[in-house]
Amino acid sequence: MAIERAYTLPHPPIAVPAIGHGQENGIAKTLLAFDEVAREIEVLAPETIVFVTPHNINYADYFHISPGSFASGDFARFGAPGTNFEALYDTEFVDEISRLAEYGGIPAGSIGKREAKLDHGVMVPMWFINQRYSKYKTVRVSQSGMEPSAHYKLGQIISEAAGKTGRKTVLIASSDLSHKLKHDGPSGYSPEGPEFDKTIAEILSSGDFLRLFEISESLREGAAECGYNSLMILAGCLDGRKVESRLLSYEGPFGVGYAIAAFVPGESDETRNILEKTEENSRKNAQKSRDTEDEYRTLARRSLEHTVINKGDLPVPDSLPDEMLTEKAGVFVSLHKDGLLRGCVGTIAPTTQNIAREIIQNAVSAGLKDNRFNPISASELPHLTYKVDVLSAPETISGPEDLDVKRYGVIVSSGYKRGLLLPNLDGIDTVEEQISIARKKAGISGSEKVVLERFEVIRHE
Repeated sequence: MAIERAYTLPHPPIAVPAIGHGQENGIAKTLLAFDEVAREIEVLAPETIVFVTPHNINYADYFHISPGSFASGDFARFGAPGTNFEALYDTEFVDEISRLAEYGGIPAGSIGKREAKLDHGVMVPMWFINQRYSKYKTVRVSQSGMEPSAHYKLGQIISEAAGKTGRKTVLIASSDLSHKLKHDGPSGYSPEGPEFDKTIAEILSSGDFLRLFEISESLREGAAECGYNSLMILAGCLDGRKVESRLLSYEGPFGVGYAIAAFVPGESDETRNILEKTEENSRKNAQKSRDTEDEYRTLARRSLEHTVINKGDLPVPDSLPDEMLTEKAGVFVSLHKDGLLRGCVGTIAPTTQNIAREIIQNAVSAGLKDNRFNPISASELPHLTYKVDVLSAPETISGPEDLDVKRYGVIVSSGYKRGLLLPNLDGIDTVEEQISIARKKAGISGSEKVVLERFEVIRHE
């Protein structure tokens, strides 16, 4: 059997009466939808429920899944220690996910921390389900820092594992939406909050999971969401099948978006092989970018491709423009995949003989040595786009009044600590934001005195 049913459920602890003490009545529609889901699960009587959570162990490059055979947890941190949980893990299911993930090149399994307790991303949905039905084993899956498509692929693997084990399985994608819906909410307000929630509600209502891949990283960050990758795993579980989708409720009275939706998978449907479509679109978009490359971007791309495929450095081509061979400058090379940053490394001042060598060095470092990301694999190369920023020499300025966030980049220094931010970046609209982010990158506190420098860039994109 494959996945029988999938749901997206929020995880507000306040929804549990022992925590809310009446405040839960402010999300009455959410409570009714929780109970509707619990009733459906009671009728379905699944053997295993897979909970996908954003609030357990999150590794940058690994999906952590249900260590051991048993887990427990309680709501002590929310003032209700007497509300506790015990869960038996479906170890055969976990082993099958791990085996299939290894075969498919997805890093996932139970390696890592062994004493992880259940978190509220699991326990809040579990509390409502258990009011109606509790005769199931559990699999707990954490999100990771990997790209959305990796989460989607893990969803495909979970569905396949359900089929291999023969389990009657329900998947719960635990996912709060934006945390920035109200000025007096937990994270304040930003216009991206309502925009993100409106988009997700439309997707949950229609089952048009292709639109998940079209949501920009800047929109997600601006909305301060925590459930997008849970939804990606859910969508992956339903890949290649017709889907009946129902948005049961949406509310956000406390400044956080809570959506509950139900998905019933049907027969196979080749038109819903969404990851294949997305990857084909990604290759086409990257090719369009390559068709408009100048010499700077082409050199960055060729240098990374050469190193990944041939395991060596690209020799400097003889046919480059004179300024790339005779001039020196600091250079930043940025890699993007499907509109998301995939690596960025640069030098503030020149460190090699010329701009060409600076690009070759930094393109390879952006692809293979940016420790925020896994190294670029050969299979990713057709999906990448490149941006090259050539920096002018920095000049010291007297204060923020000498900056322009669109024209100038900034270097913030305090002793040996130094942070840089390029100009004209998406989502950074004020000098104050620019300086603040540069401080954070350098580990400079707000109380430390700093020296400010500015520079201009010639951007090739």
